Amino acid sequence: MGVNASGQNLDDGQNPDDEPVIRLSRWTQSWDPDDPHANFKAEVRDYGLLDPLHTLRGMSRNLDIPVGVIARYVLAKWATGGSGGLLELGPVMTRRLWRVVQEAEDKGGDDSRLAAYHQLRQMLSWLNLPLDNPSVYPSQATNSPPRS
Repeated sequence: MGVNASGQNLDDGQNPDDEPVIRLSRWTQSWDPDDPHANFKAEVRDYGLLDPLHTLRGMSRNLDIPVGVIARYVLAKWATGGSGGLLELGPVMTRRLWRVVQEAEDKGGDDSRLAAYHQLRQMLSWLNLPLDNPSVYPSQATNSPPRS
């Protein structure tokens, strides 16, 4: 990662049109075994071995959309996925699911964590039920009151 004479990060530079320009770099740093972000860092390293432009160039050709436009879409969609997930799941259910994890962590131990896993599995199974079996909820059209 470089910095120019004015202190601007070269990986986050700006082009003349004021659009961001980034360098797609591979990351090979190491981290402590107890690093709380070790799983994410391992994914960053492992996915960094791939060339995402191979896929983006194919999409660009097939869809007639510039590679940079698709790259911006992919980055924006991934980067906002957490907030999008929260909007889909909702704050009440998100907190309910998190409470199960937090209580298990507060108690500590593998037995508490395993019990939390089973509780989360049941909660997610309940949420997934109408996705796997749409017929569990009757169609609103068939249950609507007759029009006069």
